[in-house]
Amino acid sequence: MEHLYEKLLQNARGDMYPYHMPGHKRHGWGELPEELYRIDITEIEGFDNLHQPGGILQTLQKAASEIYGAEETYYLVNGSTCGILSAVSCALPFAGHILMARNCHKSAYYAAYLRHLKISYLYPQLLKEYGILEGITPAKVQEAMEREPDIGAVLVVSPTYEGRISDVAGIARVVHGKGIPLIVDEAHGAHLGLAEGFPQNSCQAGADLVIHSVHKTLPALTQTALLHVNGGRIDRERLRRFLRIYQTSSPSYPLMASIDNALQYAALEGREAFKRFRLRYQKMLEALAGCSVLRFLPPEEAQDVGKLLIGVGEAGITGRQLYQILLDRYHLQTEMAAGQFVLAMFTVNDTQEAYERMTAALVEIDAGLAAGQVADKRRIEAPACRDEVQWELAQESLALDQAWEMETEYVTLQAGEGRYAGEFINLYPPGIPVAVPGECLDGKTCHYILQCVRQGLTVQGIHIEESSDALERRITFKVLKL
Repeated sequence: MEHLYEKLLQNARGDMYPYHMPGHKRHGWGELPEELYRIDITEIEGFDNLHQPGGILQTLQKAASEIYGAEETYYLVNGSTCGILSAVSCALPFAGHILMARNCHKSAYYAAYLRHLKISYLYPQLLKEYGILEGITPAKVQEAMEREPDIGAVLVVSPTYEGRISDVAGIARVVHGKGIPLIVDEAHGAHLGLAEGFPQNSCQAGADLVIHSVHKTLPALTQTALLHVNGGRIDRERLRRFLRIYQTSSPSYPLMASIDNALQYAALEGREAFKRFRLRYQKMLEALAGCSVLRFLPPEEAQDVGKLLIGVGEAGITGRQLYQILLDRYHLQTEMAAGQFVLAMFTVNDTQEAYERMTAALVEIDAGLAAGQVADKRRIEAPACRDEVQWELAQESLALDQAWEMETEYVTLQAGEGRYAGEFINLYPPGIPVAVPGECLDGKTCHYILQCVRQGLTVQGIHIEESSDALERRITFKVLKL
């Protein structure tokens, strides 16, 4: 099979002169590699068109569908965001009713806003020891659908950002029993179902629409993703319409070549590479088992391999403080920090050095914490946030599509209790809303936001006025002006 990167190289080495876009004309400037410019083209002769494929892109998308066990697969160059927007938009009529997990990425809320959807929530259980959310159970979906029989589609996240995996096959049976489609945001699971010893992916489990971020867990460039479709519950032409709306009309050929390259690697090298990945990860956890203060969530049926969740427990520091120690002292850049944990991601492309450096650092930090040694006393002054998120917010709320259009005003965090949120508030990463426009904010949620700010976490949707005292900074955010 012809592959896109090879074809791009052949074109770059030929004598065809580019009297077409892009404007760099395959010549670089500055420090960016010349080769990057040489393979960056538009939809010229012989290179197909992503929005109406009939050549190499059609062949590559067909190959991707076979790898994942899907009926159809679409390359995405606007990330999983455009896949989620398209999936939600096509699965429901305008002003339809969606049942979605409360821990969905903010792009799912944007789709609901744009399509004026009524939203009902699935609330995952909290794994209190680590302050993370569990997967969604089929029983929760069944209960919600019986309570509101007009629900037209269901959206869940599996694996979650922290690696918790839901029983997608069980959920699909429940959802399909009502004759409606199941959408799975599997952005963090592009590696699932590709090798022995890994859980099946959501296409194999029976979901109708599945979104994968190829760049998150496979060796692909940032912004690359896939959208898979199965079964007869989805109007394929309607889906393609929304992909044309939400995806750029000038798709990047280097990004599409990156998708092809990553999937080619999985097909040719995946069996041994994934086996090596799993073995190295397991050995690292065995070495960390002797830690007395830090805790680690092991891979199991409900936990994805590669998501190293480091719980601070009663260590006397917050996740953010551990994050900073790993960064400053050991030069280890982890994925994110929260009140009770740090998340470090491992993939099939990590070398043995990655495991050795992380293991050595965590063992040394654990020994220091156990001995009561903290290098920087200032780092532990901020109180740890034990209730990671108050997920079941006040039931009193306004519809998102109405609330986000209403007049707002800024108030202090202290004055926000009992008011309706006028903007999304979320930690980034991962981009899951703590508050959604139209939700009535309770005191616990306001306190949680304050704790996140005090711990140095990145909170989007608020305004912070700097002060000499980090604990006394004035925090304001938008509420509805009712």
